[in-house]
Amino acid sequence: MRDLLFLVILGLVMYIIAKIAMKEPILPWKEAKKGNQKYKGKVNKKKQKNEDEDEVEANPFKDFFPNLVGIENHMIVQHGNVFSIMAEVQPVNYFLMNPEEQEGVDAVFETWLAQVNSVRWYLQNRFVDLTDPIEEIQRTMKEEDDLNPLAREYGENLIRDLQDWQTSTPRYETKRFMIFDYTIDEKDIRAETQEELEEKIIEKAFSELHRRVTAAQMQLRKANIEVQLLTTDGISEVMYYQFNRRKALKNRYKTSKRKRNYLYM
Repeated sequence: MRDLLFLVILGLVMYIIAKIAMKEPILPWKEAKKGNQKYKGKVNKKKQKNEDEDEVEANPFKDFFPNLVGIENHMIVQHGNVFSIMAEVQPVNYFLMNPEEQEGVDAVFETWLAQVNSVRWYLQNRFVDLTDPIEEIQRTMKEEDDLNPLAREYGENLIRDLQDWQTSTPRYETKRFMIFDYTIDEKDIRAETQEELEEKIIEKAFSELHRRVTAAQMQLRKANIEVQLLTTDGISEVMYYQFNRRKALKNRYKTSKRKRNYLYM
């Protein structure tokens, strides 16, 4: 009897030592409870992360315009008579150029940077959207009644491959934008009424910012870098894709825009 009791006590001591060494709870039911809480915590954190992911992604854009008032006359308006204008930049295939061509691009870009007072850069990653090319292929196939059967089969296979390519794995494209800012002091504007003052402020801001974009277009065109001014609709599209990044592929901006226009008709 004593030998059996001794063996039980020895086994219990070895069990406790093993649990302490592995840093695990000594009581099994506490381990299960703790494990469930840990697993539940991970699930909640993952769910919370997915729910808040769009908001986290949108924060950098908010940092660009912390005092945003609205969009007016192709400009972003902020408190304190601060105006910003955006232009999309189409890059060149720099690494496909020979050294002389690369040096020419560098020279043009450096010269332009030396001439501007200030410019900010904003890069936006969007999910690749092939809806327009797919619809164009479908429209062409529908309009061509005498299309060769092999060509029609090729078009159908191409559409299917494009749809599979887009949905199989998330793919991104980068949009590049330059931002010019301009602040106006009301003391520099002469006006008899408040309405006239506001009109002159808007007019002066757009005139100055448009001049900067035009200068960038003329200078960077020498390096085959295209710069396109964003209209009010273009700026709204940038904001839509930023704050609806994961939803924009299904709820496209053009579609939502048509819906909004329909509501106001």
